[in-house]
Amino acid sequence: MSTGAAPEAGEEPHGWPAQLPARLAAHLDRQVGDPATGRLAGAALVVANPVLDRPGWDGTVRSLRATIEPEGRIVIGVAPRLAEALAAGLAELPEASAVEVAAALPALVGQPEGRVYRGLMRWATTPVDLPDAGVWLEHTDPRVPAWLHPFGGQALVALDGERHLAGVGIKRHDEHGWELAVVTDETARGRGLARRLVAQAARHVLDAERVPVYLHGPDNLASARVADAAGFGWQGWWVMGLATS
Repeated sequence: MSTGAAPEAGEEPHGWPAQLPARLAAHLDRQVGDPATGRLAGAALVVANPVLDRPGWDGTVRSLRATIEPEGRIVIGVAPRLAEALAAGLAELPEASAVEVAAALPALVGQPEGRVYRGLMRWATTPVDLPDAGVWLEHTDPRVPAWLHPFGGQALVALDGERHLAGVGIKRHDEHGWELAVVTDETARGRGLARRLVAQAARHVLDAERVPVYLHGPDNLASARVADAAGFGWQGWWVMGLATS
């Protein structure tokens, strides 16, 4: 799976630059599926991915994940038990757009009440050199807010004394890619904390020899600005997933 993540000539990505493109591709192959093992079904490539029958970073089983590549190819990873039905249904939609494919997915995997969400997928190889804004604390530390507890491990938190201002949690998906999630308290917005925390967390993830990934909804302009400012450029990739609650 080509991600276009190779650095431009003259760039010096943080840490282990030669591995970054391959590790990002491996992350996508693990989370969605290896396109080389997929089958073309209508407008999409369907990959039976056993990982999608297992609990994810937070213990939840997510039976379907997909990417839309910059050139428009749709790769849908699905739990093997659902692959045949999904492929058969998509074969009936040979000219469908990505939006039409997304709308059809819940019923095709037997979850008609489900909702497919789309997001922009970004990653960083050279985070912007912004000053650190937080400290790493165990998620059990009383200064860490409740929303960061499900991430486990350490969280990056900006504090004012003992009061939480903003934080970043890490979704430790696999040995190749870790996803960042950031939230700023309403009273602390407008100070640039989120972008500084995201850049700081990205450096931490790169030091752990994982690719830092950042996802956000297409209408979340504030999150897009944070990503851009921290060095998470968008290269045209989308992700899709199925929410059942």
